[in-house]
Amino acid sequence: MKGALVPEPAATDDGHVLEFRLPDLGEGLADGDLVSWAVAVGDTVELNQTIAEVETAKAVVALPSPFSGVVVELLAQPGDTVPVGAPLIRVRNDLEVAAPPTAEPRTNVLVGYGPEAESTSRRKKPVPSMASSTPSTHRAAATPAARKLAKELGIDLWFVAGSGPEGAVTVEDVRSAVPVTQPRTLARLGDIAPTPSNGHATDADGLIEPTAREERTPISGIRKRTAAAMAASSRTIPQASTFVTVDCTASMELLDHLRTTKSFDGLTLTPLALVAKATLAAIAEYPGINTAWDEQNQEIVTKHYVNLGIAVASDRGLVVPNLKEAQALSLRELCREISWAADTARSGNATPNDLRGGTFTITNVGVFGVDSGVPLVNPSEAAILCIGSIRKRPWVFRDELAVRWVTTLGLSFDHRMVDGELGARFLATTAGFLEDPLTLLSRI
Repeated sequence: MKGALVPEPAATDDGHVLEFRLPDLGEGLADGDLVSWAVAVGDTVELNQTIAEVETAKAVVALPSPFSGVVVELLAQPGDTVPVGAPLIRVRNDLEVAAPPTAEPRTNVLVGYGPEAESTSRRKKPVPSMASSTPSTHRAAATPAARKLAKELGIDLWFVAGSGPEGAVTVEDVRSAVPVTQPRTLARLGDIAPTPSNGHATDADGLIEPTAREERTPISGIRKRTAAAMAASSRTIPQASTFVTVDCTASMELLDHLRTTKSFDGLTLTPLALVAKATLAAIAEYPGINTAWDEQNQEIVTKHYVNLGIAVASDRGLVVPNLKEAQALSLRELCREISWAADTARSGNATPNDLRGGTFTITNVGVFGVDSGVPLVNPSEAAILCIGSIRKRPWVFRDELAVRWVTTLGLSFDHRMVDGELGARFLATTAGFLEDPLTLLSRI
């Protein structure tokens, strides 16, 4: 994702050297992970030229330079976690710029968690010396593409010399890497139960040669924030779940018919779009499901608009773009917007605005061939709907056994705002719309 951010520069004591500090990249985000530099010391940068990419809980953001000049210092390395407001780069400019007024102290608030303590320094992740034979426990500085290729080829980045900015490993470095004998572990055979077929090789000293039996993946960006959000959800939200199995044969027949009409030419009409429409119709009847918990004021905030989140599995982790004002969208518009959201999230082009402000979420685990699930409620929302796989099953229809299209819907909800009755009525109403989609005609 390429964002367009224009933060104000900060002047140093030397009025000609300007310091660019990490701006607030989104609603309440407290920090970001520096992915890569697009410039190096000595480079000349132009106004609004991309100088770096930073990964946040929301997306990968391209940072434009707010001024022109010559780069004199890079203040962070790829892989660093940089707090909002911390300096990133210094640029020498021929024009004197007055220092901006001192900003009021800010409280970093990560969405869904409440205020966080201010970070006092960047968490450095230095690149280890290539002369050392023992790999560091820190993360090697490398471009995302290089990390992906190294993983595919089974190459340990600690043993690849980097030629990129600040010594970062590039794709070309990985491709040209020569296999290196990695150092042996210091475990003795006596400390480990013998497993003759496990592929370990030993030498005369009884030391075990390492093999690719384990892999460690550094957690950063979206995956790190998702982990924190789900931990906070489990720890702070009293959650309950309810389920219903639905005969959605009529819905599948309606979709088959609509796909043949001109209105849906060029669109990918999926069951998810119809489920989304049924969900929005049920929210209109039960607005208490579309609420948020205000801990500070001890209030339930009912929202009369729906920013419908669609959970999307991407290479960078689970991304949840939301469709703004989804309650006003027709089925055709929902179909188009859901396709856009999925494509944008998977390509990494979703903006922070696309990913913040959700009020209700739908997750579709059925695409993975499973019948149902118990999703965790997103912090700042009251409920999340889970769709299982839609498949033909034996079903009693009009007092006779028949083969019908059947699915299972699951609803997880925050029991502080949604009690069992409301959750059950909302879910049953959603299921009713899918069993008899003609009742949705006035809303399609």
